[in-house]
Amino acid sequence: MRVECCGVSKRFGRVHALRDIRLDIPSGCAVALVGPNGSGKSTLTRAIMGLIAIRGEIRFDGESRSDARSARRIANRIAYIPQIAPQVASPVGELVRAICDVREARPTDVVAVARALGFDLEAVARQGFRTLSGGMKQKTLIALALAARVDLLLMDEPTASLDARARARFFEVFAERRGDATLLLTSHRLEEIRHLVEHVVSLRDGRVAYDGGAAHYLAERELSVIEVLLQELGDAAVWLVERGFQRGAQGWWMKVVDRAEKLAILPALLARYEGTFDNLVVRDFERLDLVRAADDAAAVTPTHHGREDG
Repeated sequence: MRVECCGVSKRFGRVHALRDIRLDIPSGCAVALVGPNGSGKSTLTRAIMGLIAIRGEIRFDGESRSDARSARRIANRIAYIPQIAPQVASPVGELVRAICDVREARPTDVVAVARALGFDLEAVARQGFRTLSGGMKQKTLIALALAARVDLLLMDEPTASLDARARARFFEVFAERRGDATLLLTSHRLEEIRHLVEHVVSLRDGRVAYDGGAAHYLAERELSVIEVLLQELGDAAVWLVERGFQRGAQGWWMKVVDRAEKLAILPALLARYEGTFDNLVVRDFERLDLVRAADDAAAVTPTHHGREDG
């Protein structure tokens, strides 16, 4: 499904949440919608879902919500995975059947997706949905969305309630089940952006600040911490000092680097010490808000437009 935002604006009283948003998301494209809190991400997502009135127009494969019939037709082609599950009291089995009736989907497909995520949906069929753990709720919502086989999939921090193993399963299942659906992912997690999208749209103060390739966006904003445990001092530590490493407690040395420096310094570090250090830890920052300084610096440079390879 192709999604076009044509001069979309939205005010809430004195707050101008969206300012003349113009986007053209091709059918089948996977896009991350990012930006700091208050940038307009949630408002734009709600506008695309048809939950709020806007100025401007949003078209889906050239069709807008001009009347009740077209709005219903568009809604049937969209699925949404929220970050925070609704507090529904109904038993899980009844909830699944009700949504499948609306979607004309098969409950067995929902059960199969949940099983692929490592969750036995049938075992909790009589349990109230709101009594499930956060991870179980999220897996249920993911299974309902992916089993529907829609044309536009909206996901808001879909792995926020999942542990590392469940996130890995989600990435695998999503790749298998997405098909040709267009994806709009709202996320702060670099891990989700790396695995799920090829394009990034960044909002700032209700405006588009970046519209381009995900690889370029991440390369400018990824930071890593390199930590080396080196008990031997003297000449062995000089190399680290010359390259900006800071000495910590108990023999640890640390430096924060960008992606390019990480790729350059790690081979040199391994060659220099030839495994004589006691430990080596490399940690990538996982959340975009941890590197907000890079976003602030990018805000004073010209906006990127168009699509980039990668």
